[in-house]
Amino acid sequence: MSDVTTAEFNEEGKYLRKIRSFVLREGRLTKGQSQAIESHWPAMGLDYSPEALNLSQVFGREADTVLEIGFGMGGSLVQMAKAAPELNYIGIEVHKPGVGACLGDAGEAQVTNLRVYHHDAMEVLEHSIADGSLSRVQLFFPDPWHKKRHNKRRIVQPEFAQLIRRKLKIGGVFHMATDWENYSEYMLEVMQVAEGYRNQSATGTVVERPDYRPLTKFEARGHRLGHGVWDIMFERIS
Repeated sequence: MSDVTTAEFNEEGKYLRKIRSFVLREGRLTKGQSQAIESHWPAMGLDYSPEALNLSQVFGREADTVLEIGFGMGGSLVQMAKAAPELNYIGIEVHKPGVGACLGDAGEAQVTNLRVYHHDAMEVLEHSIADGSLSRVQLFFPDPWHKKRHNKRRIVQPEFAQLIRRKLKIGGVFHMATDWENYSEYMLEVMQVAEGYRNQSATGTVVERPDYRPLTKFEARGHRLGHGVWDIMFERIS
């Protein structure tokens, strides 16, 4: 589970930063994580810039691009990138040990279709990702802020849904997953009324975990203990 910043938007849905609500969390790097950053950042690291990325230049090819917000230690992101070499992957994480762990795993797996930001996801989305350029956005196990009075701190808000919609291609998918049932219900409430989206669930609720999302150790343990995980997928239709 990874920390993701709190968002603020103006009336047009443009991202604002009135107060810097996140910190680039250095954490304590292991020697391996530190070496991984040194070795692999030149090839896989993306330095934040307010100009939109040229994806075909960054990846050296034209391909559908998947972006993951808050990838934690990056194990499942690396697995996904390795399993789908035909796709481009971008991961964003503010926690430096997670960035180091992800780059270490990616280097070991000889993954070439992954790029990583160590930066605030909101700033990257608003400024560095061109509108209509992504085929999928992934938000897996964000902080649930489970006390009702903290719901406004949850990243999934109506304005955030529209920011993601702008970045997706028509037909692109916003895929969320949470192990908090209350948060899944809240995500559905927000997304069901979000303009320009259609729920991919046949029942209008959650979907089965798609094959491309790896089962995490944490999740497998949860299944054994009878805990649920809810996947929610909405497609951009306009």
